[in-house]
Amino acid sequence: MFEWLGLETIAVVLGIAYLLFAMRENSLCWYCAFISTGIYIWIFGDVSLYMESALNAYYMVMAVYGWYQWQRGGNSSEGIRLSAWGVKNHLSAIGLVLVLSAVSGYLLSQNTDARMPYIDSFTTWGSVITTYMVARKVIENWLYWIVIDSVSIFLYIDRELYQTAGLFALYLVLAVIGYLAWRKAYLEQQQLSS
Repeated sequence: MFEWLGLETIAVVLGIAYLLFAMRENSLCWYCAFISTGIYIWIFGDVSLYMESALNAYYMVMAVYGWYQWQRGGNSSEGIRLSAWGVKNHLSAIGLVLVLSAVSGYLLSQNTDARMPYIDSFTTWGSVITTYMVARKVIENWLYWIVIDSVSIFLYIDRELYQTAGLFALYLVLAVIGYLAWRKAYLEQQQLSS
């Protein structure tokens, strides 16, 4: 388990860089995400967190999608603007996460040696939805990350991924800062549009 300790450090540093760039709406975040998640695919598979490993494969794809959306998405092909979701979108997203978590948690518990399959599934499916929100610049993504990161810390401590647990503790703080920054920018964007 300890043979990947240096790789975990690199993944953590790139994970921090990803979040700092994302908070500033800088598309360099997607490069950091791509490399960090590539490392985490292997690490999580090695510690029997299969949903987390699959999640990081998804993150790699989303890093490409997010970069494209931030560069060329939207109506003007100049990148997308910040947006907010309504209650219906949030209820749909949360319901989907809960159903998918229950199904995959059950399947993992019955068919694999996965550790904490329901929690692993919850953090994975929550992250899938929330990463899409980041790529689409939905400001509430930061609120979702606060919940997901809190649960993830517990999961990573159980698997003795202490650096990653520390990363997610930092993510909690940065998610609050990120939400406040994006909310402020969104409100300014709305005033300029009116």
